[in-house]
Amino acid sequence: MLDLNLLLVFEAILQTQNVTAAAERNGLTQSAMSNALGRLRQHFDDPLFVSTRNGMLPTPLAVELTRPLLQALALVRSTDQKGKGFDPVQSKRRFRVHMTDVGEMVFLPPLIRRLDEMGAGVRIETMQLDSAEVAEKLESGEIDLAVGYLPSLSKSLDHLPLFREHYVCMTRQSHPLVRNGKLTLERFLEASHVLIESMGSGHRVIERKLVEKGIKRDVALRVPHFLVIPMVVAHTDRIVTIPNRVATTFATLVKVDLHPLPVEIPSFDVSVFWHPRFADDPPIQWLRDLMVELFRVARKARESTRGKRGPTVRAAAGGETVQ
Repeated sequence: MLDLNLLLVFEAILQTQNVTAAAERNGLTQSAMSNALGRLRQHFDDPLFVSTRNGMLPTPLAVELTRPLLQALALVRSTDQKGKGFDPVQSKRRFRVHMTDVGEMVFLPPLIRRLDEMGAGVRIETMQLDSAEVAEKLESGEIDLAVGYLPSLSKSLDHLPLFREHYVCMTRQSHPLVRNGKLTLERFLEASHVLIESMGSGHRVIERKLVEKGIKRDVALRVPHFLVIPMVVAHTDRIVTIPNRVATTFATLVKVDLHPLPVEIPSFDVSVFWHPRFADDPPIQWLRDLMVELFRVARKARESTRGKRGPTVRAAAGGETVQ
């Protein structure tokens, strides 16, 4: 019978692709980790992981074993926690959460700040997956939660909304197409646009909505992530359509203006997702509930201050809107 501790070894090497890093994660010496890997190889009569220029990569058999072994490990963890509750201060649990680069910008600062305030000992690892992978890795236990705008997951996974979001248009200050503080539909169509095709997010939906409305933009730049956007927009005449919270964060970093989108695009829910198999797992329950509470409080705070400080996005009275 396979020693359950070896499941932790398999998981650590699979995720870190490095024996030294895996040893540190599991609190072992490198020698002990190497010995454990040797036992795994002997048990399965296969190298399982081979050294390459890209790290320790799994063999075909290891790839085949990944799903059942990680499912077994997740079930053991869940069973062990039942009846014990979960103490985030004492726990060294490592949570793996799918979120995009822009999701990290929105979610990580308040989450890490709260963990520090609590004195929590838990670890957080984020990873970016293609949307097609997310449900499978939640089911297998390879990741614990997924956070973001992920409409393709809402039918197959349990989820709770964190906040409602909408799109805005971001330009550099004193942009030549923005006159009297207004970005009209005509000028929106004249502009050169930046398009973000971020892996693992649902933001491609805005392209579909624009096509449905017969809106054709001049896309002068396509990028696979959000983080370069503020520098490009602040120093060129390119404009971009992005979620309001992201744009508001960018506006604290560079000199840009935010404008109502002159095209009616539905708002959307940003949610936290988990697999039903782990709905009652105490650690996952704890982190899920913490995120819901964090952003529920943040949403109320934003709503209470909006009337005092005015809206983040400039009003566009008189601007054209496609209905």
